Amino acid sequence: MSKPVSRRSFLGAGATAAALGFVFAGAGSLAPFVRPGNFATRNAVGYGTLVPDPNGILALPEGFSYKLLARSGQTATAEGVHPSDPDGMGVFDGPNGGSVLICNHENNGEEPFPVPVVEALTYDPGAGGGTSTLSVGADGNRVGQYTSLAGTNNNCAGGVTPWDTWLTCEETEARAGSGTNTQDHGYVFEVDPASREANIDHSAVPLKFLGRYSHEAVAIDPATTQIYLTEDAGNPNGLYLRWTPPAGFTGGKGRLHALARSPGGDTAGRLQAMKCFLGSTHIKDLSEATRVGTRYRVEWTDVPDRDARTTSVRKQFTNDKITRGRKLEGQWWGDNGAYFVSSFARVIYGSANSHDGQVWFYDPATESVTLTTIFGVNPQPNAESGHFDGPDNITVAPQGGLILAEDGDGVSHLVGVTSHGKSYPLARNEVNDSEFCGPAFSKDGKWLFANIQSPGFTLAITGPWTRPSNDAA
Repeated sequence: MSKPVSRRSFLGAGATAAALGFVFAGAGSLAPFVRPGNFATRNAVGYGTLVPDPNGILALPEGFSYKLLARSGQTATAEGVHPSDPDGMGVFDGPNGGSVLICNHENNGEEPFPVPVVEALTYDPGAGGGTSTLSVGADGNRVGQYTSLAGTNNNCAGGVTPWDTWLTCEETEARAGSGTNTQDHGYVFEVDPASREANIDHSAVPLKFLGRYSHEAVAIDPATTQIYLTEDAGNPNGLYLRWTPPAGFTGGKGRLHALARSPGGDTAGRLQAMKCFLGSTHIKDLSEATRVGTRYRVEWTDVPDRDARTTSVRKQFTNDKITRGRKLEGQWWGDNGAYFVSSFARVIYGSANSHDGQVWFYDPATESVTLTTIFGVNPQPNAESGHFDGPDNITVAPQGGLILAEDGDGVSHLVGVTSHGKSYPLARNEVNDSEFCGPAFSKDGKWLFANIQSPGFTLAITGPWTRPSNDAA
């Protein structure tokens, strides 16, 4: 989540408390479903009560434990130290049953520990963001770490591709000449987990055909190679976008880079913005939906100037041409569609209704989006009250349901959502109120990796993973 438009800076007195529910359309191996009209926020036992951590870092349920893989500014890497502000992550199979993590760093130039500039891996030597690649053994211990992309700006979230690479997204619209930037920013880059060498002269290539704007996350349809993108922006609210590849294009390692470098590559394929309808009624903003199970028909509108040479992409449309959403954040492909998050909305800032988080499911087979999860406005964000707010990054859990990274006000959690629509706390930040970021599971489901953005912890969590209990808390 970008710092200039975080929920913390937008909350204020007078926000209307909306009595909204919290319901989920099933994930994992369960068929998706919704329970329309249920407005009661419900809590589940999940994995049980969180146990305070004697080390003051991470409260977890009984039987769960964690390992601290890296800390910004302290943990040594191949080029220096673990950079500031770890954010979104992709997790891949590693050697001998281990994992490879590609970790974004949401650095905009103000942080104390930038991503080291490495020749042939750097897009803009004036920018401090990028990605680190961490090797983790099957036992959850860190083996090593190196820089895999440098010289980018505000790398927030991204997405794993069907061909096992990581798309890392710049959440900015900064232009060359602003601050220390020598290049335009606001692009998507592809990073290969295979090795450092695999990224030389490749990871620093901007995929300009995916547009230049405040990117948050991506999800890819493996059947069509269509790429879905969220825009984390306000004033006006951001867009949900889709890129359709040109005829004859098929995905695979190196193919996005090759397309970007080809003649006309900057505008290859079609970049389009979502427009929603309820019957024949145009929906101007996703905050209009207050009932779980609300389903909108989707159409797509071409983006006139995807590189935003004179006007930001979201400002190129009048409100009758598209559907907006405040703080469109994390995204994950699952159940043959894309789950994506709107972190919060407030009437006092122009939204149709107030909420503290929506999760939507886009179904490409029916060209529709369905509201599957909604948080009401949290009345006690500083208390451990069973209320949650400001979901950001998201992943589908192999045990069923979702894991959401909370980036709201006050107490910060990893929030689980069972496949029956009940929420539960999976972890609590005991250091401070900094956001959780980048939850993603190892391929065997044993380890859940996540970040606490400040002071910059990268963590590995394990325990008796089963389908979480739906019993009432």
